Amino acid sequence: MDRMITPANDRELVLTRILAATPAQLFKAWTTPELITRWFAPKPYETPIVEIEPRDGGKFRTVMTGPDGFHMDSTGVLLKVEKDRRLIFTDAFGPDWKPTEKAFFCAEVILDDLGNGRTRYTAIARHWSAEDCAEHEKMGFHEGWGQVATQLEVVAAEL
Repeated sequence: MDRMITPANDRELVLTRILAATPAQLFKAWTTPELITRWFAPKPYETPIVEIEPRDGGKFRTVMTGPDGFHMDSTGVLLKVEKDRRLIFTDAFGPDWKPTEKAFFCAEVILDDLGNGRTRYTAIARHWSAEDCAEHEKMGFHEGWGQVATQLEVVAAEL
């Protein structure tokens, strides 16, 4: 079950959930392209293309496809990578730190080890404007990212 955490301001969306997988399993699922393709998009959407360089400053590209010809190609950069603990990425920059045309958000994923094969999974989406944040929430942030957390848990638990 998702636990609601009060965002720090009107530009943040937060999802926290206890997952039945270790931080190491979740981190591997977050940083391995062939695993990311299995869980990153809420069904019926898919992520057939993933490129990730799991290091500070590394590229993070996903191509999401879906019903009615939906296609979204997003290339960003990993700002911070702490093995088995935390990932921070943004679409504000692309490879070689070139600014993108329009930054939408910066995401932080935190993996807190609870022991016994369980992890507190927290995903925070930080937006440049309150309007972008409200739009992300209307797009279904909590439902979509909640579904993706469930899909991530299934994939990670198999590792």
